[in-house]
Amino acid sequence: MSDSLLDPSIQAMLDEAGVNGDSNQEESVPVSADSQAEVQRDPFEVDLNLKSFAPITQFFLDQPSKYYDDPQYYKSVLTGEGDAANRVHAVLTRYLTCKDPKDRTVYRQQMVNAYWELVHTIAPKMLNPDTPISKRLMLRFGVLLPSLFSAEQKELFSKVILPNKSGEPVLYMDEWFQEIASGRLNPSMTDESRPTKSTGGNDAAEQQRLMALQSKNSGRMQACESQVKVKEAERTSLESELQSYVNTLTEHTPMLELPGHMQAYSETQKKAISEINERLRRLLKCDKELSGNLRELAEIKQSYVSVEQKLAAGPSLVAANTGNLDTEFGTVRQMAKMTIGRQGNQFPVFTREFFHCIPKTTGFRENVLSILSWVESIDPGAFCRIHKNMSNRIVPFVLLVPTYGDFGFCWEPFDRYNRITSRGRIVIPMYPRDLTISILRAVADLRWQVAKEKASYYWMEEGLTGQYYQWIDSQKLKGDLKSFFVEDYILWMTKEANGVQRLDKTVRGIFWRFMPFPQALKDDLKKRSLVYAELCQKDMNRAMSDGY
Repeated sequence: MSDSLLDPSIQAMLDEAGVNGDSNQEESVPVSADSQAEVQRDPFEVDLNLKSFAPITQFFLDQPSKYYDDPQYYKSVLTGEGDAANRVHAVLTRYLTCKDPKDRTVYRQQMVNAYWELVHTIAPKMLNPDTPISKRLMLRFGVLLPSLFSAEQKELFSKVILPNKSGEPVLYMDEWFQEIASGRLNPSMTDESRPTKSTGGNDAAEQQRLMALQSKNSGRMQACESQVKVKEAERTSLESELQSYVNTLTEHTPMLELPGHMQAYSETQKKAISEINERLRRLLKCDKELSGNLRELAEIKQSYVSVEQKLAAGPSLVAANTGNLDTEFGTVRQMAKMTIGRQGNQFPVFTREFFHCIPKTTGFRENVLSILSWVESIDPGAFCRIHKNMSNRIVPFVLLVPTYGDFGFCWEPFDRYNRITSRGRIVIPMYPRDLTISILRAVADLRWQVAKEKASYYWMEEGLTGQYYQWIDSQKLKGDLKSFFVEDYILWMTKEANGVQRLDKTVRGIFWRFMPFPQALKDDLKKRSLVYAELCQKDMNRAMSDGY
């Protein structure tokens, strides 16, 4: 680290930070309270009627906040955190004041473990609305010591919008821990599922079983409600058409040659009778299916309410949620490592030495949502999942981790207890070299895993994964199959979508079939090159065939 980082105020703040005393904490400004007041939709409820992201109208505040101007910020972060705070304070002091590059490297490595121990102690406090905002900002942005900002960076971070105004499931790390602790968000899936140990014994195990059953019921209920809404919309449409035909049928023209009498049915009206019979037949079929769906929905809701009552009557889930939070902490730390990679910069504290992003390429929530919206505009099926021949748009949970990594990825394509309507989970580093590429990596990973799960045992033979695997195998390419796919997906979105041909012909055909561009973009591309015109012609041929 350059000596310019050692502002005169740093050492004074380090000396002043008495982490063992009972100092007065700053006035609490809970982020979640503002968020609850301004969010118009619950990010935890999957709304299958939404077809796109709402446009971002404001990326930053007009006036900067004063959170980072507080001279007690650093002290407030560490106060009350015990040995973890003492260790961070000691290591950070040595790191910032050390002149020897070799020693500084040692302290830099020590800071990684010390910092994550501090995160572990602070994470459970995110559920408390009185937690000082400095602790939240440290988890959210990695800002431990504001003096490590440059003047421009300080102004940038002071203008970040803290509440989730969008209502989309894009969460910062402090919000993630808060929702895990509250039980609203289930712990992330791990390779090995260990039974939760608690003093509740069998009661705790029963509560966990009921929570899993409730999650399954919730998924079934959402899927069934979706089916009901589709059938209700179909019924409304048929009734409207029927009403139109009946109106046509009841309109009679007077006969000029026989005053006082009306003409017989015209050919149009006779056709209307036929159409009325057809609509009545379809209405009866629709009503039969709707009745079955309503009965199923009533049964699921009854089961849901029954389990909910058992959960309410059971013992407190505080111990279980605490265990979940401990498990999730380890998972999130692993996620952070994966965004960085083996050769990346593991230093966890925000410092101007390592931050090189411009405002629009920093992984703030609004920037990420804007890029996700762009991704969906080119790849409309990126967040869609097929169930009973219905395409349901389900945006995954997005965890923003404050790391200097470049690798976004998908942690799980959907919840283990609800494969139908649950949200998957993708992870995005906040300070990458290229935010767009990091997000594309995560979306590509999600695309691959969803397609693989859909094909199940036949993933090497059918669908997107099957055809791509067979092409890789035919080329005798060695390496990680998914990594090849991710890199090709990035080319698909950044080059091929602009008419720049960078993919192999076979891969282009696979992507064109299974991850199609919107029709307007297809029409534009076929005017640019014969390659895309041929692909459009193949689309027309498939549409005319029975096997399409």
